[in-house]
Amino acid sequence: MRPIRLPEPPNPTIGVPEIFEGGAYSVIRRAVIIGNGYPGSENQSIGLVRALGLYDKHVLYVTPFHFTPYLNLYSFALLIARVTLFFLVTRVTRPRGGINEWLLWLPVSLHQKLDYLIQLIQIYSRGRNYVPLPLENGGGSVGLASVLEADVKQIVTMARQTFEKDGPLLVVASGRDTISVASSIRRLASENVFVIQIQHPRSQLNRFDLVITPRHDFYPLTPQAQEQVPQFLHRWITPREPPDSHVFLSSAEDRFVVNFLHQILTLGALHQIDSATLRSTAAAWHDEFAPLPKPLLVVNIGWPTSHCRYGADLAKQLTAYLLNILSSCGTVRISFSSRTPEKVSKIIVKEFADNPKVYIWDGQEPNPHMGHLAWADAFVVTADSVSLISEACSTGKPVYVMGPERCKWKLSDFHKSLRERGVVRPFTGSEDIAESWSYPPLNDTAEAASQVREALAERGWRVRP
Repeated sequence: MRPIRLPEPPNPTIGVPEIFEGGAYSVIRRAVIIGNGYPGSENQSIGLVRALGLYDKHVLYVTPFHFTPYLNLYSFALLIARVTLFFLVTRVTRPRGGINEWLLWLPVSLHQKLDYLIQLIQIYSRGRNYVPLPLENGGGSVGLASVLEADVKQIVTMARQTFEKDGPLLVVASGRDTISVASSIRRLASENVFVIQIQHPRSQLNRFDLVITPRHDFYPLTPQAQEQVPQFLHRWITPREPPDSHVFLSSAEDRFVVNFLHQILTLGALHQIDSATLRSTAAAWHDEFAPLPKPLLVVNIGWPTSHCRYGADLAKQLTAYLLNILSSCGTVRISFSSRTPEKVSKIIVKEFADNPKVYIWDGQEPNPHMGHLAWADAFVVTADSVSLISEACSTGKPVYVMGPERCKWKLSDFHKSLRERGVVRPFTGSEDIAESWSYPPLNDTAEAASQVREALAERGWRVRP
């Protein structure tokens, strides 16, 4: 198999001391990440901050309650130990479970208040004594906004009070539920912060300094999509500011990151994978993966979504396809998501649990996901996860997608773009895994970071090398 040359992480040019280039006021040394409780979304923010060179120096992670697989409690403690200035606030988290699953269409602040009222009604209806919540964190009494929302006021105060000493604050938020918080921070401290919103907010891009969104977010504006949606619903499900003629292609002709007035478009999701990460991960997992028979096929199985529905039928089809290609593999390693339906995982586990060529991750730590990305010779990924597919495509190794024909709406457009670029192929069960093929790896995160640097330069700011 031919070795694949991976893109290098961005290396900022080291120039003259900052005192001669605008002073401390123009240098960004720290970042706040506003999470929404979903690892896929938060990983995009962490990936961008890392690509900007801030991750290993001064990172402020804004999620004390949950941690992604990429940033566990231990690494978070080490991260806090490395920063010289930090500020910890809550993430924007929606209520989960029960009737809340039917209320995801509500604005997050309204959803939280409604959930709070429902809890009060349940408490009173059961005849329990009600103890009022404190009004402010740390003592006294706390209002709903403080308990249920990330603290905008504290972030704004910190950005203003530390600006002269520590320079501007980079704020990176991802997901629809973080929009109101991120936009409020910019509105209240526009001179002291640079706010980046990942995933399209649908309207009013000028609420942010920069919006980073995948191209397929604009699929609803295409003629075929417009035909699928009643006219009166268009304003609720489509971006209201479509790409215009003011387009800047980031570097080479084959790049898929495009810059608009307040917008960067990517082909896939942002993430933390680059050549440096893969090299260090390969070394860390060497003892476990190096002895395995080659080629190594990694199978990542996600979960059905509203835009990509499947169940036991896909599990049976995937099992049959894997059995067909097993003779061309040295080793097969299968990973399920924590949200993979049991009816899907049971079928696959039953078939392969006793097969000596196949290893099925049991969900216990350590998570081998990063090791899989570094050591795999090829991937099979279910079509539902933009994040998993984007990460696999950043390696330059063969990526086969299972079930893309089941996808619709924006997700269908995403798969079409990947096929047109030649970075994925459908998994048919007739592949010879020993026969490798390659492509220019997706490099969305590094390209987006480069565009962020350009946007900062237009404002007279820069990220500290």
